[in-house]
This record gives sequence, structure tokens and C-alpha cells, in this order.
Amino acid sequence: MSLLKKTQLSVFFLSFFSVLSQTDSGYNLWLNYRKIENPEVLSEYTRHIQGIYMESGEETLNIVKEELTLALKGLLGMSPPFVPGQPKEYSLIVRKTENLSREIRRKLEKDIPAITKDGYLIRSSGKNIVITAHNDIGILYGTFHFLRHLQQQLSLGNIRILEVPKTDIRVLNHWDNLDRTVERGYAGASIWKWHRLPGYIDPRYKDYARANASVGINGTVLTNVNASALVLTPAYIEKVAALADVFRPYGIKVYLTARFSAPIEIGGLETADPLNPEVRQWWKEKISEIYKEIPDFGGFLVKANSEGQPGPQNYGRSHVDGANMMADALAPHNGIVMWRAFVYSEHDTTDRAKQAYSEFVSLDGKFRDNVLIQVKNGAIDFQPREPFHPMFAAMPRTPLMMEFQITQEYLGFSTHMVFLPKLYEEVLQADTYSHGKGSYVAKVIDGTLDNKKISGIAGVANIGSDINWTGHPFGQANWYGFGRLAWDPYIPAEKIADEWLRLTFSNDENFVTPVKKMLLQSHRAVVNYMTPLGLHHIMDTGHHYGPGPWVNNLSRPEWNPVYYHKADENGIGFDRTPTGSNATSQYTKEVARIFNDVETCPEEFLLWFHHLPWDYKLHNGRTLWDGLGIKYQEGVNQVRKAKNTWKKMEPYVNKQQFGEISMLLDIQLEEAVWWRNACMLYFQTHSKKAFPKEMETPSHSLEYYQSLKFPYAPGISPKWH
Repeated sequence: MSLLKKTQLSVFFLSFFSVLSQTDSGYNLWLNYRKIENPEVLSEYTRHIQGIYMESGEETLNIVKEELTLALKGLLGMSPPFVPGQPKEYSLIVRKTENLSREIRRKLEKDIPAITKDGYLIRSSGKNIVITAHNDIGILYGTFHFLRHLQQQLSLGNIRILEVPKTDIRVLNHWDNLDRTVERGYAGASIWKWHRLPGYIDPRYKDYARANASVGINGTVLTNVNASALVLTPAYIEKVAALADVFRPYGIKVYLTARFSAPIEIGGLETADPLNPEVRQWWKEKISEIYKEIPDFGGFLVKANSEGQPGPQNYGRSHVDGANMMADALAPHNGIVMWRAFVYSEHDTTDRAKQAYSEFVSLDGKFRDNVLIQVKNGAIDFQPREPFHPMFAAMPRTPLMMEFQITQEYLGFSTHMVFLPKLYEEVLQADTYSHGKGSYVAKVIDGTLDNKKISGIAGVANIGSDINWTGHPFGQANWYGFGRLAWDPYIPAEKIADEWLRLTFSNDENFVTPVKKMLLQSHRAVVNYMTPLGLHHIMDTGHHYGPGPWVNNLSRPEWNPVYYHKADENGIGFDRTPTGSNATSQYTKEVARIFNDVETCPEEFLLWFHHLPWDYKLHNGRTLWDGLGIKYQEGVNQVRKAKNTWKKMEPYVNKQQFGEISMLLDIQLEEAVWWRNACMLYFQTHSKKAFPKEMETPSHSLEYYQSLKFPYAPGISPKWH
């Protein structure tokens, strides 16, 4: 049976299997609250939480009460009573710092001053446990952390947890369109049912807000960066306001993408020039209109002058002119502008990796205080692995906001298991050397490196209408992990994997230990079977599904995979050193020195920065050609190993979870083999060399793989239709 037919058949059975039962379908995400079976842990918890002493309040505190009731009933098999009057011994005390008793405040006096922003403190106080914060949202965050602690069956003895968010703006970017299609979405349709809003509030909206709040996400951009101006019309503002009302008690602000040409398209003006007085007035009035309906509206995310989107450059103006015009209109309402740095132009013939830096770095310090420049983790476009973006070392006077992709546009979609917190960790812990050794990207993002007034991190959402939200059950880990790292960019990926597995599936070490290892190796596996040794952007046309290293017929050079790998009879790779595009000059001298020297350049980025002969010797003594084949094979072997690991996990998960993940791993293995075979067969046409002995022989010809077409691959960008 052909690869295409097998994949379609597997997807059919997966879809059929998914609707058999919604029990344990994954809808509850990491908020399962399974009954604790360990008698010692259960005894400790029931002894410590005999009652709950909690202040009354508005909606957010009512949500805290609901969550505690639900969670403790599930975990302990009973709901401790809410205690009126004064707290008794072995009570859980849930109150804002200003409402704690004098005695408890005295016991916590060393910790309370350290609580800032929406932070919280969880601490034992005599025979009681206290969850406290300065505001209701902090109480909500602290409650979710406490419940996460219980779900992992950690001890309550002398508990002391002090948490403060390290970034201010922690948002999901939805690439959802108003017709409910989702660009680069692989988990069904958009969850926003615009045609029913504002009158019908789907219960899923509350569940979405609850899940985000549980990991500290405090904002959501509802619409695609390839924006529609219609979302700024009164009918849609009313719909957005209805969603904002649902999200507000969970501490989540709504943001919208603003189409730069909106003054023309819905405003009746003849121009969108940001320096035109009528245009500036139009935006002021439009923003006031939004705030009248949504008093806590967060602001705008803008994609301008990129991939055909309108922007200030259409009028001979700069990104500063465009961003500051919107920022001035938002400032009286405490709104912000998130201006994307993902720009590249068909009129710029230089290396695409250099263009964002070239356009933005000279503008450092010229943006308003309420503007953040949103920068992708790498300079190309969410590749399986990229070196960190050089802009992170080059704009000390401008807040830079990280943009990660949670949805797996270039990573096999939601059929492949890829634990992305490993990628996030790799980028966040990269050293820019902008202030000497230790100038990590994480310090740029949280604002501590240059004392920024505002900080932020965004993730392109992988959420859709599928019952389990993310298509792949393990895709939930990337949503969870993004939230945890947005709150604290220094949390190790291993800790995140451990937490998520325990919350979602089981606390049994026989399950957690092997599956955690499988998760932590999954990102490396995908890089190996897709883009090893620094290869990048060799996916097929438009939909980015599957390999297409041979594609060379697209209208713009930088849309063609051959532009990036530059394979020929002499070798392979993109020379970005001073002998090539000199993109390395955009990094600090220390980093550029490492990347420029083929001996010190990390092998995972070798072909990103160097065009090397097929016979070039790698550090292990093998030729580059053999190394490529071995890496591709290693990726396939890693997926096989993951399949074997999962086969042993059947006793620890429910039948639906086990079957669904087993089928997805089958698809992933088949597609890993496809990637290996197609890429190596194509590159062989240039190298003219035999495959290394470690690599399995392809089962089909290159012509077979080149003949595969996927016109209806999910999540395709509208411009490819």
C-alpha cells in the first residue's frame, strides 16, 4: 500500500476511534484530579486540609472556591468544608495578604514583601497552610499551583513556594480566521464560534480560560496575524466583548490583530498613511470604541509589510511610524502594541535570515514605551531547529517579545510527537554575549538584562475544536510547557515533562521515567529525520507537509527549499560566514567567531552557516555525506524506540489514550522513513555517493516521493489555495 493511502487510512481510523468515547478523551488536559491511591499521601493530605478558610469576593474568588471543591473531591474523595469564622488547626487558609490575621502576617513577614505583580505565596503556618497574594488573580494562580503540588503527590510538610511571574505579557497567538479555519492549525476548526457570538457562550470558552490560567497565561490574541479588518467592526467588537467577559475572571485579556489598511477597508478613507491626521484620528476613535465595550482590552498585534500584508512602508514610512501611531492611540487606555519583526521582502535579494535585523536594529530606542517588538526564536521561520535570532543581542533600548510556535507547522503537524519545551529551553538558554558571558536570551525576554519596563512572550497556539484540544495527546504538553516557561523562562524542560506526565497520566515511576525520557528525546528525533546538521526549510510547498528539498519553481527564491540547502556536486549548506552572506556579522563578535569557524560551529548548525564538501570530515571522523545518512537513520530509530517504549505503557493509561497514541506513533514512524528516504535520495543526485552502511535502503524511488501531492493538507495558508 502506498504511503499516501496508508496515511489516509490511519487518519480515518484515528478519527473513528476518537468519537467512540469521550471518556478520558483528553478534554480535561492536565486538570484531571484523579483520586490519590497512595494511602500515606492521602492520609497526609486529609490531615492537613480538614477545612478551608477562605474570604468571599468577586467572580475570581468564586472560581477559586469552585476549583478547590472540584479538585479536592477528586483527589481526596471528599470536599473539606469551607470554615466560617476563624480558621481552625489544619485548615487551608486562602486569603489576600491584606486580609490575613495579624498573627499569620507576622509569621509570613519575611515572605510577603517579596510578593509582587500577580505572584503568590504557599506556605505552612503552624498547623495551617496559607495560600496568599496581593490580588484575586494571584490567589487563583496560587491555588492552581497548590493543586498541581497535590496532583504530583508532593509532601505538604514545611511547604514554602514563593512565585512571581518573570514576564508581564504571556499570550497565546491564535491564527484563527473569522470563517473558523485556522492557518497552521492541526486540531480541527477554530474554537471561536463567531456566528453564534455574542448570544451563545460555548462552555468550552470557560474551559479554555481555566486551562490558560492554570499555567499563568494572561492574554489571548483571538485572530490571525494575516488579519481581517472586519474584526474591528462594531458587530465583531460586540462578539469579542462577550469572550472578554468570560476570560476576565481568569486574569486573561483579549488582544486583536490589527490590519494596517483598516482605515481604508472599513473606515472609508483613501489612505492608511500613519502620519496622515485623518488616519491617526480614525485609529484613536476606533480604539476608544473598543475600550468602551472592553475596558481591559489588551491592545493590538500587528503583522505589517511582510508576506504581502499592508504596512507603513506602503507609504514610505518606517515601522516606528506605524507602531508609534497605534501606540499613541492605545496609551490613554493602557493598551500595548506587539509589532512583529517577521519581515522579508521579495525586493530584498540578500539572505532572508538577515532581513529582520536589517530593518529593525537601526530603530532601537525609537519606539514608544508601550510597544514591544515580537521576534521569532530564529531568523528564518519556526524551523525544527534554528540558532537564536541575532536581534536578541542588538536592541537594548527596545522591549523584545519572544514568539515561539506551539502548533507544529514545520514539525509534522499534530501527527508527530515533539516535546517543544526542549526547543524553547535551547533558545532561552542560548548566550548572546551582548553584555559578556551569561547574557542569555531568557534575560532579554524577561527584561532583566537591560532593565526593560515591560516584557512578554507569545506562543502560536495549537488549539482547535478536537475533543482533546490539540490533536495529538502529547501536543497538550507544548501548550502546558509554553505557559510554564512564559511564567518563568528558567524552568528546566525536564521538570516540565515530569510535571505534565504526572498531572495528565500517572504518578507511577514505571510510567513517568521511561515516557519522560521518550519526550525529552522527541525533539532531537524530529530534527534528525527532517533537518539534521543545520539543514532547514526543506519542507514541501505551501502546506509544509513532508519533505520537498527538490522544490525550485516558486516565484520568490526564498520560498524554494533549494535556496536554503544549496546542494550541488561540490557539497551542501548555506554559507552565512564572511565568505557568503555574512549573516554571522549580525551576532556579537563572540558568537560570530564560534559560528564562522567550521571547527567550533556546533554540528547541529553546521549547514546553517557553512557550505561544505560532501567529503568534509565531521568530529567523529565520518564524512558529511555519511553523517547526513546516519542522522536521518538515527531519527527513524528514535521513533521506533519511542514506539517500543509506548507499547509497555498500556497498564498505566486508559484504553483510548493508549490506542490513540499508538496509532499516531505508527504514522510518525512511517513519515520519518519517508523523510529519510526522500531527502537522502534527492541529495544523492548531487553527491553521487552510496548510502552509509548504517542507513536502511529506501523502498521507493526518488520519482515516487516527488510524485506525492497533498492539496488538502490541514492548516494551509490561504495564499496557497
